[in-house]
Amino acid sequence: MQIDRSAAFHNPLHMYSQYFGLKQEPFSIAPDPRYLFMSRRHREALAHLLYGLNGGGGFVLLSGEIGAGKTTVCRCFLEQIPSNCNVAYIFNPKLTVDELLKSICDEFGIALNSPIGTTPTVKDYTDALNAFLLKTHAAGQNNVLIIDEAQMLSADVLEQLRLLTNLETSERKLLQIILIGQPELRTLLARPDLEQLAQRVIARFHLKALSEVETAQYIQHRLSVSGMTRSLPFDRDAIQRIHQLSRGIPRRINLLCDRAMLGAYARGTHRIGKEIVAKAAAEVFGRVEPPRKKRAKSGYPVWLPALGLALVTIAALYVGYVLIFDRGGRPSTAALAASVRASAASTASAAAGAAPAASAASTAASTVATTAPAAASAPSTSGSTASRPASTAPAAASAARAVGPASAASARAAASTAATRSSSPATSAASGPAAARPPAAASRPSSTPPNSP
Repeated sequence: MQIDRSAAFHNPLHMYSQYFGLKQEPFSIAPDPRYLFMSRRHREALAHLLYGLNGGGGFVLLSGEIGAGKTTVCRCFLEQIPSNCNVAYIFNPKLTVDELLKSICDEFGIALNSPIGTTPTVKDYTDALNAFLLKTHAAGQNNVLIIDEAQMLSADVLEQLRLLTNLETSERKLLQIILIGQPELRTLLARPDLEQLAQRVIARFHLKALSEVETAQYIQHRLSVSGMTRSLPFDRDAIQRIHQLSRGIPRRINLLCDRAMLGAYARGTHRIGKEIVAKAAAEVFGRVEPPRKKRAKSGYPVWLPALGLALVTIAALYVGYVLIFDRGGRPSTAALAASVRASAASTASAAAGAAPAASAASTAASTVATTAPAAASAPSTSGSTASRPASTAPAAASAARAVGPASAASARAAASTAATRSSSPATSAASGPAAARPPAAASRPSSTPPNSP
């Protein structure tokens, strides 16, 4: 099929429509209800508006991000309003109290009875509006006031709107007010001075952005309404990139898809990839950050490194336990010796500045070490040998007191070592005469070496 591109440039509204087989442009930013994509969130928003229509008066609040489709939902709501309902639609609310009341009266077609040549006051507007509301209520009609961009309303105007809802019967209020605005509207109504108005909100809904799946469905919906019968021109990566760049906002999706289809038309291709989408985003939104690369998923669970570290720690503790303790559960001799050496080393370093005290401590330790073996080697059958090494402890303590506090720890450590060494022979002497009596040859040391064989 031949495309007359020169004619397309003369009619820019349909520049790429014929090329893609469309009857009209699918991504116009005008709030056309025919293109309304009724996602779950949009259906809930419309349901809240319809509920507020029959809710007995008060305020209905619809908020959402810029371009989320609030106005389009409102246009769809207007098409479903029954014929017995009078509607006043204010789309530019940045007005004073007098200007807002005049706009409301103009929308409802209310004529003022103020004298000619005089400026109507707030009372003139409110009296005329109240008379109109009572008259229509008697005729079985409802009245709805819709204010778009309501986040621009001042506190004085909001208070005047609250006063308009004071006119009521025993069954319902005579004026239903629907406020549509950006998220700042919720912040505005949360102010303490507007607490009375906030308590009159009978329904509120916040319209969120589309998900990635809903974004693909939204694009497909608008292309189908435009008359496309072929497959979707956007591939999967392009749709994913569109959702990232537009953040799921329908208006941003429209801008991005419109420029992307125009770029595909300029290149002469019917397939739109993420490269065309990225270039279109740079032209529409300005500088665009590149997509973040997803981290590759590892082949093992997240908790596996922590489990490995715990096992290594348990193994290290077990090895340390084995090295320090015997299998019987008692501290090993090597561990005790290492502990004594470490204690003596720390004591020596603490007393390095006191040479006389260190010398005296060394002498006391030598005395205790000499006395302990002698006491241990003396034969005894009555068991009194076990008490003799203990008699060396007072000597060690007196020596420690003589040399001062710096060497007291060293003297006590030496005394403890001597007592430990002497306890084994004393215990074996008390066990029996045969075991306690040493051999005669061993008791008499020989002064001459044995003859050589």
